Amino acid sequence: MKTVYIAMSADLITPNHVHLIQEARMKGEVVIGLLIDSAIASYQRLPYMCYEQRKVVLENIVGVKEVVPQDTLDYVPNLLRIKPDYVLHRDDWNTGVLRETKQRVINTLKQWGGELIEPSHIPGITAAALNRAIREVGTTPQIRLGMLKRMLEAKPLIRIIEAHSGLTGLIAETVSTQKSDAEVREFDGVWMSSLTDSTIKAKPDIEYVDMTSRTNTVSDILETTTKPIIFDGDTGGIPEHFVFMVRTLERLGVSAVIIEDKKGLKKNSLFGVDAEQVQDDIEDFTHKIEFGKKAQVTDEFMIIARIESLILKAGMDDALTRAQAYIDAGADGIMIHSREPTADEVMTFCKEYQTFKNCVPLVAVPTTYYQTTEDELADAGIRIVIYANQLLRSAYPAMVEVAKSILRNGRAAEAEHLLMPIKEIISLIPERS
Repeated sequence: MKTVYIAMSADLITPNHVHLIQEARMKGEVVIGLLIDSAIASYQRLPYMCYEQRKVVLENIVGVKEVVPQDTLDYVPNLLRIKPDYVLHRDDWNTGVLRETKQRVINTLKQWGGELIEPSHIPGITAAALNRAIREVGTTPQIRLGMLKRMLEAKPLIRIIEAHSGLTGLIAETVSTQKSDAEVREFDGVWMSSLTDSTIKAKPDIEYVDMTSRTNTVSDILETTTKPIIFDGDTGGIPEHFVFMVRTLERLGVSAVIIEDKKGLKKNSLFGVDAEQVQDDIEDFTHKIEFGKKAQVTDEFMIIARIESLILKAGMDDALTRAQAYIDAGADGIMIHSREPTADEVMTFCKEYQTFKNCVPLVAVPTTYYQTTEDELADAGIRIVIYANQLLRSAYPAMVEVAKSILRNGRAAEAEHLLMPIKEIISLIPERS
């Protein structure tokens, strides 16, 4: 029997997938190269099903002899190992980066006389259409809960943006850019900021907004997103209260909580030493982390410790000592915070951190060192970048400008060019049956 190789992601099986497999069966034994999660995440959003789940589905389709992992978008390593007689791929990869991939397949097959076959695409339901339908339906707390850990396994860098309402959650969910023919860039998840949640309610950022009010905002965001949520837990409160925060967030499907190692009346970190802020004792904060970890029901939920040593001028050694202590206490990640205009001290921390024997993912919030690129942070070892307040900071000046324009002119005409058309507002939120 001849061998036919097909590469696919197969997150959502469509008639096109089945038809392609049926065509391959007519040529020989079908081997499917199933893209692993990291290969898919390199050019689009993480698949809904993990590799093992997708593999089980394909193995039970009639005609599939074997399913093997394809580690990258490049076919060549698998082709050299399997040496198939045929490779099947739809005739939709003739432009951009995919065209180069196609040519590499053709060149590799020539080495043993293999052939590329390109069946035409069948009109009908597409994976893209199914993705849109799933986004409209939503997701479940269980699926969302474990998504952040899956992303950390699959992606070198995770890009998070703040949301403080259902509408900003919708922006985090849907906004994307086409970086190249082979890559769509979008945000990977949502930061539920205490600063922006307080500000949108016109309250100070001092942990005044209670947990009930904050979970109401979380619920609004859950309604408009399918992506993982990281919750800004401020100080976490006393350990006995932090336990209930963990259980509440985990039950809702939030993926992680970040708590900062300060105590007393909370003041925003960007004030630095200009405001009276007291860093918690290492022993007390590790005790809080341990309490939270014991309260978890699942292994998917993450507690991330935020270190304020650089903010409060306690020094690099103190920051590194705390990082090690918090990891030993069970922290699933470390957020290193800085209010400097450059990322120099964050980069220094990252370099020293890499010498640790047991590292957990590093988180950075480039609010003040905004000129630092994601690539630079990733090269330093940062795994999660949080854009913590940009949506709110952009919305407030725009609203003030419109309000001033109306006051100046006694009408709204001069501000109209700054406004979203009313028809688009009406259709922005789709009605659901």
